[in-house]
Amino acid sequence: MPGRPRTQIFLASTLYGAATLAAALDADLFAPADRRLLLIANNAMTPETSPALDAMPGFARLRDRFDGVLSWNETIRPFHPGGWSPRPNDVPLWERHLRLLWELGDDEVALVLESIQVNPAQALAQLFPGAPIDVYADGLMSYGPTRDKLDPLIGTRIDRVLHLDLVPGLAPLLLTEFGVAPQIVPGDAVTMVLAELADESEALGELAGVPQGAALLLGQYLSALSILTPQEEEELHVRMVRGAVERGHRTLVFKPHPSAPARWSRMLEREAERLGVALTVLDRPVLAEALYQRARPALVVGCFSTALLTAATLFDLPVARTGTGLLLDRLTPYQNSNRMPVTLVDALVPDLADRGAAPRTLATPADVGPLVTAVGYAMQHQIYPQLRPAAERYLAAHLDAYTRRYFKRRRLTALALPGALPSQLAFLPRNAALRRVARRARSAQRRLRQRRLKKWAAA
Repeated sequence: MPGRPRTQIFLASTLYGAATLAAALDADLFAPADRRLLLIANNAMTPETSPALDAMPGFARLRDRFDGVLSWNETIRPFHPGGWSPRPNDVPLWERHLRLLWELGDDEVALVLESIQVNPAQALAQLFPGAPIDVYADGLMSYGPTRDKLDPLIGTRIDRVLHLDLVPGLAPLLLTEFGVAPQIVPGDAVTMVLAELADESEALGELAGVPQGAALLLGQYLSALSILTPQEEEELHVRMVRGAVERGHRTLVFKPHPSAPARWSRMLEREAERLGVALTVLDRPVLAEALYQRARPALVVGCFSTALLTAATLFDLPVARTGTGLLLDRLTPYQNSNRMPVTLVDALVPDLADRGAAPRTLATPADVGPLVTAVGYAMQHQIYPQLRPAAERYLAAHLDAYTRRYFKRRRLTALALPGALPSQLAFLPRNAALRRVARRARSAQRRLRQRRLKKWAAA
């Protein structure tokens, strides 16, 4: 209907994501609209015990970019944002309810969503079935494949993927199966917004006591994802302390993950005391980028945090990583969406254990692009079958003792890719008749085992 008001709804769950949206708005990357609403979702495991986005220090600086702020958690209470989506038959009722609740009337709605593969983004896309969609990605996952096969009723409505240029020149693989074009959010706009957040954090005293030029250690909460055990994650953070000290740093700052238990910081403090170095543990929800702006760390250490490449690319800070080899081995299944961020950090960031070595510069897209293509195909070969020739070329030319860490032999065998079985047997996994026979044999073995178990139980 011509002349209808236009309302843009921006979904955000993190302060960093909201900052990315603010930078995109400042750079005029969105069409004009009569209203712009920020919809906040708190996706923490227990939202009631975690601060929402609009309660974070610095949010006030972003608030003026939007005409209103809405809460998705309040809208669907008591359901969790990550676990709720509408039943298909209820979509018209829900859309009518949201239009009344959010005073949308008959407005033409446009959606700007993060993490389109999961809820709440998928739920919103379903609730406004006629709305065009832009997807924004503030992390390294945008360089990887779409996590799951997306419903074409959603995928065909997506116009763009807005992303930060964290690996200069490398184009995201996300949503390319729908021909979605990537668009870079200018780095200058991002750093200006982050400077505003740093000013606000400084004004609120959130950066008080943070030493200048220290080594900044970035904690991650990988045990919550069942990738590492709590003990292994504690040891990972302790290795960060030891590695930074062995590189000559005597002043350290540890920024724990917001969901991390307090015992980790106490363990690190004991280790720092044993090594005779000064350790500051941040117990305030400060963005790492605010520390980059104001404290200018001499080194940024992490596992596979996006903040590592933000430090290197946007702030020209030296970075180092640790633990990526273990994670590449532990991530299951192979399609785990964290695999691409871990792969990129492992390939582009120097190892903390490289004593005395000058941190190498980030690899060029020509270096890392073919690796990303090969890993992306191995992760989601059914969604990106056109990438197979490029994956075969990369593996045939570059698979060696080091690059094998990015691939699982079992995965290569299942896909009949170079590096799996000997070349004279490479046809076997691709033989449809043989696969049918193998499936029948496995099924027969399972039935035989079940019969034996039943007999054993009866006896």
